[in-house]
Amino acid sequence: MNIPNMLTILRILLIPVYLYFFYSSFQKNILFAGLIFILAGISDVLDGYIARKYDMSTKLGIVLDPIADKLMTFTILISFTTKGIIPSWILIALGVKEIMMILGGAILYLFKGKQVMPSNKYGKIATLSFYAATLSIVFKFPELISTVLFSLTVALNIIAFINYLIIFMKVKHNTVNDIVDK
Repeated sequence: MNIPNMLTILRILLIPVYLYFFYSSFQKNILFAGLIFILAGISDVLDGYIARKYDMSTKLGIVLDPIADKLMTFTILISFTTKGIIPSWILIALGVKEIMMILGGAILYLFKGKQVMPSNKYGKIATLSFYAATLSIVFKFPELISTVLFSLTVALNIIAFINYLIIFMKVKHNTVNDIVDK
């Protein structure tokens, strides 16, 4: 097990820690949960950087990394929705997108020679927007700013999904790497 994979597993293990703080009765529970979220985000950036820079990418990491990302995303969305911090339509919109991405990824992996859809700039921008929206809640930005950031996040995720859908449809005739590189 290499360092990037350990960092990805750490991210998964941070999910129950986030939930513990988020649902605790501590005075600044959302801030503490948010700090765990930031730590998870840092580990996400680090594992990708280390894997690319030192050529430490593995099949396990390629599969596990997006799973860790999706688990953390669902955790944030569900916890924010259950506490009434964000409206349920945001959970539904992003949840449907994530479920579709999981299904598409499973189809590629199982039926197209264990291919994995790599992340691209649209997905990264949508992820960055999600982090900004989440941190706007953690650091108690005005509600209007958080609402705008989450609405922007939904829009960017739809754009990213459409981009991934186009790539997915082209995979029927090519490999993912041939398409992504163009």
